[in-house]
Amino acid sequence: MKTISLLGATGSIGVQTLDIIRKHPDSFQLAAFSAGKNEQAAQNIIHEFEPALVSVMEKEAAERLQLQFPSVRILYGKEGLEAAATIAEADTLVNAVIGSVGLEPTLKAIKAKKNIAIANKETLVTAGHIVTAAAQQAGVHLLPVDSEHSAIFQSLQGEQEKNISRLILTASGGSFRDKQREELESVTVEETLNHPNWSMGAKITVDSATMMNKGLEVIEAHWLFDLPYEQIDVILHRESIIHSMVEFHDRSVMAQLGSPDMRVPIQYALTWPDRLPLPDTTRLNLAQIGRLHFQEIDFDRYRMLHLAYTAGRTGGTMPAVMNAANEEAVAAFLDRKISFLQIEEIVERTMEKHTPVQSPELEAVLEADIEARATVRSLLS
Repeated sequence: MKTISLLGATGSIGVQTLDIIRKHPDSFQLAAFSAGKNEQAAQNIIHEFEPALVSVMEKEAAERLQLQFPSVRILYGKEGLEAAATIAEADTLVNAVIGSVGLEPTLKAIKAKKNIAIANKETLVTAGHIVTAAAQQAGVHLLPVDSEHSAIFQSLQGEQEKNISRLILTASGGSFRDKQREELESVTVEETLNHPNWSMGAKITVDSATMMNKGLEVIEAHWLFDLPYEQIDVILHRESIIHSMVEFHDRSVMAQLGSPDMRVPIQYALTWPDRLPLPDTTRLNLAQIGRLHFQEIDFDRYRMLHLAYTAGRTGGTMPAVMNAANEEAVAAFLDRKISFLQIEEIVERTMEKHTPVQSPELEAVLEADIEARATVRSLLS
């Protein structure tokens, strides 16, 4: 029996994690979760899973929930998030929150000797050097939940890292993969959120359309698998069947394939090195699919992916600045304050204004995040 603390229980990854716990009650138990502002969803989860601790964003919601569930410890805000991450009853933290808010709870969970199933990209993007060093020191595992990193992780089972030639991350191309760059000037929020392959949250779906999502994954892969950016490639793959690949020195290529279903990598992160059945996912039928398509990345077309490689290679606080600027710009786009292409313009200008600090401590990373958000607000105004 593994006991799970789940940050971001009401988002796409969180909901699918709960489904896995629900399907395997003899293998998993939910000890704690966070639910942000979704009070109704928190009520439903408490009724079904009976956790020991729950965190929500606002004090008033916490007080209402505490009256309804007096036997459950209800907290709120940053304190609640960190308490959920470090609860003694849990041995594994699933970090599925969106944004840099996931960083500090993860570090505290690592210090508390929890294994981390990590779906929060920003944790490794903003402070990968700190997180990986802390995990190594604590002797805990960082287990990837993203389908791309899970595919690489699965392809490396039984292999030696010294034999890796390169990692190949696949990218669907997002909502606008069939549009030319000049056609992106007038795309709407609704069009952007219409992803062809995956059902995801709004922020991640926008990042997929700009290709920032893949850029964040490149930086994550750098930290998860300890490889330089020169050995991490991205290729367009429309069908999202091959989730990523590893090429070895002898030119053998290992790939993990499957129908698009995020429960597969989530469950593998929770069961590794074992596997459990997942009978209600769609079985892959290659004969029915017939063809798989691949295409080289055009960095002029996908400017955000270029910016991510630049930030990663620059290092220091630059990835944190890029990430914070992107979060703010995407929020502005979703609020219809800027156009789609202005997202990358704001991110690039914010990066240009920043002087990176190399080998930063956590405080410097957090300061860079705050500085970048202030820069974006000034650009928006």
